[in-house]
Amino acid sequence: MAPAASHVPEEHIRQRHLDRLVMMSDGVFAIALTLSAVELRPEFEAGKSFFDIWALPLGVYFMSFLLIAAVWVAHRRNLAHMSDVDGPSTWLNLLLLSLVGLLPVVVRYFLTNLDNATHSGVVAYGAIVSATYASLGLAWGYSSLVAGLAPALTRRRCFSWLAEYLFVAVIFLAMVLYTLGFTWAVVPVAAAGIGLRLVSLWLGRGEAPVRS
Repeated sequence: MAPAASHVPEEHIRQRHLDRLVMMSDGVFAIALTLSAVELRPEFEAGKSFFDIWALPLGVYFMSFLLIAAVWVAHRRNLAHMSDVDGPSTWLNLLLLSLVGLLPVVVRYFLTNLDNATHSGVVAYGAIVSATYASLGLAWGYSSLVAGLAPALTRRRCFSWLAEYLFVAVIFLAMVLYTLGFTWAVVPVAAAGIGLRLVSLWLGRGEAPVRS
């Protein structure tokens, strides 16, 4: 007689999927932080002081580290309140991770091209930060508000965090527009960003504190 088929409990499967996403995410963030140190490339030249040699590399390192760490803190908060992941939320998180992996390289390009007449470094930096926070917001918005994967949180708080992420994305977009010469669009875009931040703060008022 054939043995009865065993079934893995649905709750166990959901936890497996979430755990794998957490491990994948932490791995990418850890590699990106490591690449920040790899980007330390001091140029030793005669007549240069210790400060001249290390100022830019250390600037690249700490700027990359702090930027990636800020995204990780927000991403950790999101995943901590999610009870499950599905296909779209997984792919949206992978989109975010693909942008996180680019941050160390883009930050170095930004700092080494500050005097570039085309301001390509500023544009690249602003665009990648804007895209990173936009993807963070997209992943959170879908997961919490569309798919209902953060059931312990109120929709008000979910919207508050979404507005917070989009605020950063829009402000850096305004910086890119200003650098490219689209000054007519800077004020309304920046105003929209400030509006998102105010909405985020307003929605967060009266909500019970949660561990983030």
